[in-house]
Amino acid sequence: MSEPRFRLAVEQDGIVYGRVAILFAALSVGFHIYNAFAGLIPNLITRPAHLLLALPYIFLVGYRPEASRALRLSGYVLAAVGAAACAFIMLDRPALVRQYGALDGWLQFVVAGALIVVVLEMARRAIKIVLPTVAAIVLAYAFFGDRIPGFFGHGGMPADYLLGTLTITEGGLWGTLTGTSVDTIAMFVILGGFIAAGQAGAGFIAFATQIAGRLRAGGAKVAILSSAFYGSISGVAAANTATTGMVTIPAMKKLGYPRSLAASVEAVASTGGQILPPVMGAGIFVMAELVRVPYVEIMVAATLPALLFFITAWFGVHSYAVRYDLAALPKEALPGWAAVARSLPFFLLPFSILIGTLLFTSYTLAYAAVFATFVTWLTLIFEADGSVSLAGWWERTLLALVTAAGQVAIIAAVIICAGIVVGVFNMTGLGVKLTSVILSASGGTLWIALLLTALAGLVLGMELPTTAAYVICAAVAAPALVGLGVPDLYAHLFVFWYALLCTITPPVCGNVFIAAAIAKTPWLPVAGNAMRLGVGLFIVPLAFIANPDLLQLAATPLAALIAMAKIAAGLWLISFAVIGGVKKPLVEVSRVVALPAGLAVIFAL
Repeated sequence: MSEPRFRLAVEQDGIVYGRVAILFAALSVGFHIYNAFAGLIPNLITRPAHLLLALPYIFLVGYRPEASRALRLSGYVLAAVGAAACAFIMLDRPALVRQYGALDGWLQFVVAGALIVVVLEMARRAIKIVLPTVAAIVLAYAFFGDRIPGFFGHGGMPADYLLGTLTITEGGLWGTLTGTSVDTIAMFVILGGFIAAGQAGAGFIAFATQIAGRLRAGGAKVAILSSAFYGSISGVAAANTATTGMVTIPAMKKLGYPRSLAASVEAVASTGGQILPPVMGAGIFVMAELVRVPYVEIMVAATLPALLFFITAWFGVHSYAVRYDLAALPKEALPGWAAVARSLPFFLLPFSILIGTLLFTSYTLAYAAVFATFVTWLTLIFEADGSVSLAGWWERTLLALVTAAGQVAIIAAVIICAGIVVGVFNMTGLGVKLTSVILSASGGTLWIALLLTALAGLVLGMELPTTAAYVICAAVAAPALVGLGVPDLYAHLFVFWYALLCTITPPVCGNVFIAAAIAKTPWLPVAGNAMRLGVGLFIVPLAFIANPDLLQLAATPLAALIAMAKIAAGLWLISFAVIGGVKKPLVEVSRVVALPAGLAVIFAL
């Protein structure tokens, strides 16, 4: 008996998602698309609904077969409790808004406590223990900080006001961060899910292979370009590594690359997608809200630093190519321009619609993402050879729904939990106090404050997703940098950049772990190569503080391009100093001079 053409199940990462999972996915995607067009729905409706629709994907579906019975049962209980609490907030909204942030009665206390417990456990299951631990410590500070003597104490606040502000107003769980997640980030995540399900990914790789494959170290340079193209739409570093890495890492191994080098190239290249327009990472949408700058303005400002990210990785790969004589791809491995032309529409259509809508219309970010998603959904009907398949379109649609809903749920878990931290910072003034500590430790010296901020971003990012690390670090460090004269947008981009570099910074480096697993090699040598390849990446944020013209592409394009060329020259010298080239005595001696020369070009000239 033949398999049904339109079955209600889809497999992803070894997990089979059945009817219930697909129903939840369709509800989540449908709600967020409806929300983009529906107009002014009250925040205490849309934001609890955002959490409500994320609950199934964290607590009910997606378990691997080896998951314990206790884990599954606790998931059902927590999902039911969380759903009931969210429903209570939505149904009782008219009365809640008249309470001005103070809880009234035992039932509201139970709902508030249940919401906080569910959000903490949701974050733990989605991204492990660190973020909910930070949130729990901050909560404990809110309750007991009045007992701390001296500078770090606070005046205390009633429990009804504290819990009420966090759970029935827009000052905690339902604050600005959650609003950005439901109104904007979710739509771009959905777009990424639909793009990933179709032929666009193969198109990215074919285009990159045709352009870079004929160059020295062609396999590695293909990985850089394909990861840049894919990351510019998906904005999720781990997904980028897993998706493009499954193609590029085996290809590099087949060409004779050391396993650790192949994995490190993909890990570094995939990190840059979070900073490369047009989509970038979820944290950029949060940044637009925090800085009160239009997203398009951030997108333009971040373009040249993002290009420097990939130029730096390219320099590193080329230095390895010279040192280890890494050849180009064989001619027969190139797909040919005819194959590229067939795949071109699959990634050019959503890309062009997104850019065109953002730059040339007055439609919102969410509208732009919806338009691009709809067109991408239509293209799912095509197979790789250009033929039409309704059965394939159905399968890819289900895969897109599951992928999108899962990613939306994970981001919701991160954002809503981070909302607890931001809410307590605002209520207690803890963020301001930590900012003053940075200012004091720096002695009012900008460069010391920048280095302290960079270290904080890297440390936080070691155990937190980029968005959560950015949000917490921005709440503390960005005001300190602004206080020392750094423009708001520069300060936030500086913090965000170091938060994203945690994906390749040991000891906890997510992209390195994923790439090492694909390459089937120990992660530590991969991390070492990634740090060498990406050494210049740690300098770029300092470079755009020292060369502010770099972020002024819209206002002074010529000065911005000159600044980019100068920084690129310095980064090339630094990459050469760290990695080297041909093993000749004179060349080896010149590496000693290259490092200070590169730093001088960037910071002194």
